[in-house]
Amino acid sequence: MRLIEQQMNNAIHSKSTWSKDNTEVIYFANSEVSMVFLHGHKIAVFDHYNDEIIADINTLSLWPTRTTKSRLRALGVDVYTRKGITFVNDKEVA
Repeated sequence: MRLIEQQMNNAIHSKSTWSKDNTEVIYFANSEVSMVFLHGHKIAVFDHYNDEIIADINTLSLWPTRTTKSRLRALGVDVYTRKGITFVNDKEVA
């Protein structure tokens, strides 16, 4: 895991707002969620109340880059590409 991804995870788990280079985490105390952004686009939401990560499939379908997938993997999302098709939790991203 890259250093920036470790720092991203640390910010999420410490419920803090953080940014570095192209990655940003914003913590919303009123709703107990942290939103993760890459190049200004929301790629995931971490629900602190339920301790679960929700990948933004729309953003992933528009920008299925190596960086987007790497950030999501660092968050624990099962994302991969096979034969040019991106999958999340073994479901094709359209």
